[in-house]
Amino acid sequence: MDYQDLIVERRGGAAWITINRPERMNAFRGRTCDELIHALQRAAWDREVGSIVLAGAGEKAFCTGGDQSAHEGQYDGRGTIGLPMEELHAALRDAPKPVIARVQGYAIGGGNVLCTVCDLTIASERAVFGQVGPKVGSVDPGYGTALLARVVGEKKAREMWYLCRRYSAAEALAMGLVNAVVPHEQLDAEVQRWCDEIQQRSPTALAIAKRSFNMDTAHQAGIAGMGLYALKLYYDSDESREGVRAFQEKRAPDFRRHAK
Repeated sequence: MDYQDLIVERRGGAAWITINRPERMNAFRGRTCDELIHALQRAAWDREVGSIVLAGAGEKAFCTGGDQSAHEGQYDGRGTIGLPMEELHAALRDAPKPVIARVQGYAIGGGNVLCTVCDLTIASERAVFGQVGPKVGSVDPGYGTALLARVVGEKKAREMWYLCRRYSAAEALAMGLVNAVVPHEQLDAEVQRWCDEIQQRSPTALAIAKRSFNMDTAHQAGIAGMGLYALKLYYDSDESREGVRAFQEKRAPDFRRHAK
């Protein structure tokens, strides 16, 4: 595949996959998701690759979720909601090796979900995490809610979704959303250090361990599948469209005027 939205490179035994849309805060469109799935699957079954790093280009953002400029009732790609989110999350979980999220800035919305789904997350002290869906007429009815509750605890997960607050790297570390926080200039070196350690471990043992971890939450794939169909119906509603319009017009949304 000819990647337009990604940079894919090898650093030692690690495959680094970087979303390269800094002008859009590394928000993903349909093509971005398709390229991520392709790159993740290639790295997943490359015997020379011991770990995968998921990153975002530039200094501002790891990923800020779905590109709202592509969301006028639906996004621009394939899948239940116009984005192949089920396939993307499955590619992250099904890779038989650790996937590390490298977060240097904003990990908001779908970007926060990617951090949740990745096996490990290493953050710069400048990183910011949070959910935004209910502010813009959206929600993640799968791993972004159900798995998040396993990662940070149900009370905190509900807080993140209901209030849509922002959380510092230190706060994310305290709640268990990230594994380590380092000075910004040391982020790449720290990520590579973790990758190098993983490279020295038994790949078969790691694959079995990951499958075992995944088994405990495998039923959440079914939750996500059903939830995305409900989300598609929601995206077709005036209530959801009000969130998109308000975001694009830079004004506060009036959801309750459209709620049924």
